[in-house]
Amino acid sequence: MRYRTVLLAFGAVVLGACQPRAAAPPAKPAAFSPPDESAIPSGPDGDAIRRGRDLFLATARHAPRYVGNALACGNCHLDAGRKADAAPMWAAWVSYPAFRKKNGRINTMADRIHDCFLYSMNAPAAPAKGPPPLDDPIYRDLQSYFAWLAQGVAVGKPPPGRGYIALAKTTLGHDPARGSAVFANKCAACHGADGHGTPDGAGGYVAPPLWGSKSFNWGAGMARVATAAGFIKVNMPFGAGNSLTDQEAWDVAAFIDSHQRPRDPRQTGSIENARAQFHESGDYYGQTIAGHLLGGGTE
Repeated sequence: MRYRTVLLAFGAVVLGACQPRAAAPPAKPAAFSPPDESAIPSGPDGDAIRRGRDLFLATARHAPRYVGNALACGNCHLDAGRKADAAPMWAAWVSYPAFRKKNGRINTMADRIHDCFLYSMNAPAAPAKGPPPLDDPIYRDLQSYFAWLAQGVAVGKPPPGRGYIALAKTTLGHDPARGSAVFANKCAACHGADGHGTPDGAGGYVAPPLWGSKSFNWGAGMARVATAAGFIKVNMPFGAGNSLTDQEAWDVAAFIDSHQRPRDPRQTGSIENARAQFHESGDYYGQTIAGHLLGGGTE
């Protein structure tokens, strides 16, 4: 009996060794590493790259006629446009020209910069009342910086780390009331209890406003809950990305995007019509939250 038991055990081991094993999940491809700033060349090319970098990091200081709020490009494209999964500019550079559903046409990188000024920088409230004209040197300097960051990025397929992650929806959905508690515990220390940001005392902000008159307008990508949730999950709180649960990221994105902000520049008629034309169901533009119809702009 003992001999038979040993044989059976041995056979089980052998059979187990022969069974196919589940393949390990593929490793996430490594994101591209852009060149160090110390590698910026000298001469006219390097001068343009540095001007573009400075525009990117302190947009209102270097393009004051075209910025109508307290934001800079680097608030949404982190680490001076270098960080993967924070819409890095090295990945954006090799992705255009491309069709955009948002405006229904092929867009160049200059078109994208123009629209970032229009929506994220809220250019309609700026001294010039709109984005820089397309022949402004601002476009050349920013594109020089982006092209320099993208040296060596493969062209022809989206690079790993491009844009923001698409965060899977949760069974609970997203809820501004739950997000209010997340904001108070995890975000208010930097962005202020009122969401209006933390000034640096020198005309800029340590942490940007997330709603109100100094934030991005209703046409900006961050006004979409799904976009904000993907950004927040990987990148916030600053320096502690991926510390929030998926549910917390969705809820705090909903809380942020359920506040009033400057009006969508595309709105020429009623809020209802603009919602039907430009805003997806599930976002807060055109909805009444806490007794306030969102989309009318800020005072």
